[in-house]
Amino acid sequence: MADHLPALRSGRRVLYALLALAPASIIFALATGSVQLSWADLWHGLAPTSHGIGHSLIYELRLPRAFSAFATGGLLAVAGALMQVLLRNPLADPYILGVSGGAAVGALLAMAAGAGAFAVSGAAFGGALSSILLVFALARRRGAWTPTRLLLTGVVVASGWGAAISFILATSPDTSLHGMLFWLMGDLGGSHRPAGALITLAVGLCAALPVARQLNVLSRGELPALGVGVAAGPLHVYVYLLASVMTAAAVTLAGSIGFVGLITPHLLRLVIGNDQRLLLPAASLLGGSLVVVADTLARTLLAPQQLPVGILTALLGVPLFLYLLNRSGGG
Repeated sequence: MADHLPALRSGRRVLYALLALAPASIIFALATGSVQLSWADLWHGLAPTSHGIGHSLIYELRLPRAFSAFATGGLLAVAGALMQVLLRNPLADPYILGVSGGAAVGALLAMAAGAGAFAVSGAAFGGALSSILLVFALARRRGAWTPTRLLLTGVVVASGWGAAISFILATSPDTSLHGMLFWLMGDLGGSHRPAGALITLAVGLCAALPVARQLNVLSRGELPALGVGVAAGPLHVYVYLLASVMTAAAVTLAGSIGFVGLITPHLLRLVIGNDQRLLLPAASLLGGSLVVVADTLARTLLAPQQLPVGILTALLGVPLFLYLLNRSGGG
């Protein structure tokens, strides 16, 4: 027990640092843009009774987008951490079981039909939910539920969605392709209603933390879990549904933002270890902050042109991960 105390204290210090990083990233997003806001303008614009361009920029554009980015990053990072425990695979990410593929097919079909933003979001969530139920039904149809069976089923279903996405892109008119490609690479430009995603993140985190100790045991394998009385089967189902719903909420809000759900849990394991009691809340904070910063840079680096946020998440995360990996010696 004493051996774990230094690691636990170190993990808590990292968690406190991330609690400070999250609001700092939001403030960075509010102050940065094609119209720069000074600290005085920012403070004045945040006042509910204020008026003017600063107030409009903050409450109508930047704050909803920043909260959307934070919710998206937090959802993907927590879902990625859960998927890596569930599948016991370091390459697992929130999209590995086909949730994003189903959402993409639904969204692209709605775009091809000329639907509005609300209908596109609804179609994306419907496609994601269909993929969740399809993988769940196929993986449990015959034989025991195992991570390998679930992974193979998800990969095959994801490949089928990929073929459908390619067909839609190949047959869609040129006028629709730009919006479709941006959605596939992650786009927060139309995300102005973050309340649902923020609630999903809070509820998902609250649902995951009570089973964090069991996840610590499950990450070592099913036999050790059974040896200490952890019911691996029901826990597999619970974690799969929880991670999938969180992924569906993120994809519905912002499209397919890659890299965050895969790398964020690994970054934190290099720093604080694999204790899910610390890793899951830390992942929500780091993943959210990373996407907020990346989205802010995506909309400002080449302004007025905006880049897909997925490009920036990779550009920010790859060197940071390689630095930490080299510093830790690969451990």
